[in-house]
Amino acid sequence: MSKQLHNRKELESYRKALRHNLTSAEATLWIELKGKQLEGREFRRQHSVGPYILDFYCPSEKLCVELDGAGHFTPEGVAYDKTRTEYLNRLNIRVIRFRNLDVFEQMEKVLSEIKSNFNHP
Repeated sequence: MSKQLHNRKELESYRKALRHNLTSAEATLWIELKGKQLEGREFRRQHSVGPYILDFYCPSEKLCVELDGAGHFTPEGVAYDKTRTEYLNRLNIRVIRFRNLDVFEQMEKVLSEIKSNFNHP
C-alpha cells in the first residue's frame, strides 16, 4: 500500500495553522496568485508534499514557489532548503525561491519569474 504523498492527513492541522497565520510576504503574494489570476493557473497555499509544506504550489505546472525570510539564509536553513528542493525535484516538482523583500519591492519581477516557469503550450 502506497503512502499518500500530497496533503497527508497528519500534516493537516499544521497546514491549516500556517494558512491562518501567513507571513506578510505570503499574504501579499497570495493576493496575486489566488483565484487563478496568474494566467489562469490554480495555486494552493500551504500544500504539503511528502513531509514538506510548500508556501505555494501550482499542481498543473508542478511548480513550488517559496518565500524566504531570514531563517533561510543561515547555514542550517540553506542545508534544509537544499535537501527539500532535491526531494521535490525527484518528484518532478520545480522549486523557485524569492526573498520576502522581493515580494514588497519587486512584485512584477516575482510574478514574471513565476510565469516564466509555466510550461506554455
